[in-house]
Amino acid sequence: MPKYMTKQRKLLTDYLTQHIDENLSAGQIAQALSDTISKSAVYRNLSDMEAEGKLHRVATGGNREAIYRYSGGATCSQSLHLSCKKCGKTVHMQKQLADRLVDKVAESDDFAIDKGETVIYGICAGCQNK
Repeated sequence: MPKYMTKQRKLLTDYLTQHIDENLSAGQIAQALSDTISKSAVYRNLSDMEAEGKLHRVATGGNREAIYRYSGGATCSQSLHLSCKKCGKTVHMQKQLADRLVDKVAESDDFAIDKGETVIYGICAGCQNK
């Protein structure tokens, strides 16, 4: 059940909307909003938003800090994600290409990829051209 839109939650949602499809740690978000929202409120709201499906937690290898990505309410469960290692921008891979890749892996390796949990890291076009 969605939570009431408190002033703090609105400020957090506005911040995430300004940073849509970026990978952000809870610490980065808390620091950016430290003048308006307590750290505990940031963590609590991030947890609630993740449970509601409004926010996606990204697996981060050996790093213990959770990384979150807000997609503006768009569903990510059927999308492969491409994430830039330089600027952090994350986008959905073109559906046809993602479907072909998933099918090829299933066929050749007998392995079912969880699209919503898969991130492919590289360098985006904008960062390549810098």
